[in-house]
Order: sequence, then C-alpha cells, then structure tokens
Amino acid sequence: MDKVVATAAEAVADVRDGASFAVGGFGLSGVPNALIEAVHARGVGGLEVVSNNCGAMDSGLAVLLAAGRIARVTGSYIGANKEFARQYLAGELEVELIPQGTLAERLRAGGAGIPAFYTPAGVGTQVAEGGLPWRYDGDGGVALASPPKEVREFDGTEYVLERGIRTDFALVRAAKGDRHGNLVFAKSARNFNPLAAMAGRVTVAEVEELVEPGEIDPDQVHVPGIFVQRVVALTPGQAADKRIEQRTVRTR
Repeated sequence: MDKVVATAAEAVADVRDGASFAVGGFGLSGVPNALIEAVHARGVGGLEVVSNNCGAMDSGLAVLLAAGRIARVTGSYIGANKEFARQYLAGELEVELIPQGTLAERLRAGGAGIPAFYTPAGVGTQVAEGGLPWRYDGDGGVALASPPKEVREFDGTEYVLERGIRTDFALVRAAKGDRHGNLVFAKSARNFNPLAAMAGRVTVAEVEELVEPGEIDPDQVHVPGIFVQRVVALTPGQAADKRIEQRTVRTR
C-alpha cells in the first residue's frame, strides 16, 4: 500500500479540536516540525499532547503552546521553555509530569497492546501516592491533583501500576522512509520517535528521504510500516532545517 500523501496539510486534514497526539523528538532533535506547523495552520485547539518536552526556541510544540492550542501535556521535562512553565503555573495548562523511562514504556506498552504494567519508578513518592499538581488555580493553589495509583509487591519489592498510552494521532520525523511506511531514524533523532509512532492510532511520519519499497534493508528498519498510516516527504529545505538549542563556538 502506498501511504505517501502530497503535503503535511493533507496528512493532518482530519485533525479536530480536542485530538490527542504522541509526538516524537527530544529537545530539538528529531522533532516533526512540518507536521506540527500543519496542525497549527488548521487552527484546531484543545489538544492533548504526549511528548518528552513541549518544544523549545519557538519551534516544535512550542508553536502550538504559544498559540494557546494545547490543553494538556503528558511529558517528563519542562526545561527552559518559559511559556510552558508560565501557562502551567497560571493554571492555563494541565500537565502530567512522569519519570522519563516510565513515559517511554507507557508509549511502547500502548503501541504493543499492553494496557498497563508495574514499575519500581516512583514508588514512595507522589507519582504513586498521588497529589502531584496537574493543574494550578492561578493563585498558587492546586486545582487538580494526580490520583493515587495501585502499588503491589513482587518478590519483596514494591511496584506501581502505570497505564499504557494510546493517542488519536502520532507525529514523528524520520531520516528515511519508504512508501509502505517503514522508517529509519538517524542517531539521536531516534529518541522518542519509534515509541510515539507505535502509540498513535493514526501515525504520520515526515521523512527527510523518501525511497521505494525494498530500498531499506529490513534489518535496518526501526519502525515497520504496520505502525504507520501516512508518509510525507519533506522538501530539501525542510529536511536541512536542524536547529541547535545551545550553540557553542570556540576561537582559533
């Protein structure tokens, strides 16, 4: 099946208000910027996103965040995104912060059809006991707190139950993809992209290089096409647009 669509706008044409997204990337590496810009252009709002972070340097998910289009974020890192922190503390945004490894496994589990799993991460903290502020009231108080989770003991060790994550859509960026949706990620851009791709009911991949079926060595495929429904080939300019968050130079 040829899964290639002509433009990023066409690839997200069925996104509606309130849709949920799993979005690949870590910092500025491997972020599906073209697809995020296309979602922004649609003008939809009330979105729920699952991503390690919520963009940086006015790129990635920061575009949707600044426009007030995101209602809820599930992630593990606020970082240097001042607008993210401002909206969270002002009560404008609901945020579920979870351990980074747990986030990765929740995405993988959801994509693998595993509804929940036990992990030791977070036992004895508010992650398990509840009370983490999901939404503030704007005056320093907590309007909505996380609920307690089930804790069980296995072989003398306590573990907390975490739910797998499934979303309406997933947006990912790959270095190479074929028309059947098989994807290959480059180095650190692999990060959360394979996990996000698995978690989406409709997964859309923007690819820097589009190749024909059979041109990718099966042993090199990071995400098989069964997880991907749509593929968008980036223009040379889009493929080359790779920003650096902290640029370091040295004098001769």
